[in-house]
Amino acid sequence: MRRPKFIARQSRRPSGILGRVIAWIMERETAAQNDAALAALAVRPGDRILEIGFGHGRTLERLAAAASTGFVAGIDHAADMVATAERRCRALVRSGRIELRAGDSRALPYPDASFDKVLTVHTLYFWCEPAAHFLEMRRVLKPSGACVLGFRTKDDANAAAFPDSVYTFYARDEVRRFFEAAGFAAVDLSEPVAGLVVARAVRRD
Repeated sequence: MRRPKFIARQSRRPSGILGRVIAWIMERETAAQNDAALAALAVRPGDRILEIGFGHGRTLERLAAAASTGFVAGIDHAADMVATAERRCRALVRSGRIELRAGDSRALPYPDASFDKVLTVHTLYFWCEPAAHFLEMRRVLKPSGACVLGFRTKDDANAAAFPDSVYTFYARDEVRRFFEAAGFAAVDLSEPVAGLVVARAVRRD
């Protein structure tokens, strides 16, 4: 069954009461997928990590727990999701363990080589200029830093349910090329759970 466009638009940028409901549903529907991507990130206690498109904030909490002596930053282009995640992670934000910002990952508000790792799941479909986002992820990573991107492929049986006026799906080889063109190496793609391909790559020096 094809998803209505207004639901798809809310999935891209949740806002208002409907946006909060959709975020709540997405948290439950994608929990296993987010956990699989987090496992691929292989977080160490002292890591500095950036999550792009954190939405409901569930994964932010898990990142902060894994990077127990490190730091987690998050950026999301939906202001309502920033507010939602700030409430959810209030204690971690107050302690300085987590910092959240509203913004666009085509122009990340962080200096070069700020992070050991970058994580982003189910965001690729909404990037109008994917190459710009990949370049920015590489820029803010330290040399040999790792990036994990989780996505549904264009050949996934369920991709047709999402309106192509909102979602753009890519093949595995296309994502590999995005990484390599941006200056990443050792690109590895796997499918640890149904409906999610996890691409892991490291910044090429």
